[in-house]
Amino acid sequence: MRKEKLLELKQYINELKTVKIEQILGESQFIKVNRFNCLLNNQKTIFREEIIKNNLPGSAVIILPITEENNTILVVEPRVFTEKTVGIGLPAGYIEKGEQPIVAAKRELEEETGYVSNNLIELTKFYQDEGCSKAYNISFMALNAKKLKKQHLDESEFIRYFECTFDEALELVDLGYIEGVNSILTLEKAKKYVKGR
Repeated sequence: MRKEKLLELKQYINELKTVKIEQILGESQFIKVNRFNCLLNNQKTIFREEIIKNNLPGSAVIILPITEENNTILVVEPRVFTEKTVGIGLPAGYIEKGEQPIVAAKRELEEETGYVSNNLIELTKFYQDEGCSKAYNISFMALNAKKLKKQHLDESEFIRYFECTFDEALELVDLGYIEGVNSILTLEKAKKYVKGR
């Protein structure tokens, strides 16, 4: 990892680190839990709970942007419930009601980074947490990504984007900077495409 890039990344981490968490009492506006008794074919009944996000399953897209210069764009953002309180990974976001995954991927890439790509390749699909959710995630690689716009973040989103080589992104996994399974799986699935470019 280039020393100057690691220093840049550490500055973003320091900027977005959580310094205080205060619990708010009351009902959640975003997450709810549905409870079910489920009858199995063997006539046994099991109890299960299902997580719902914003009245949807919570399916999401993960995007690995590859720039025209063959670099990768990562995002650095608060992840307040993790040990480090800051997450480094790939741009990602929820699929809106009625939205096709590829459309959501283009939208999230543009919103979070300002980069645009019209050449997306689906890499893999997977359940986020099949024990308590029907959220189904789709990973994409966005080739020839260009910085054409400004970030368009929600009021409570604070995201820095970070450009590095694909090999440096893999190194950040090995160094423990990238810890989210969505990003790690997407980077792994992209190896066969990126290495041949």
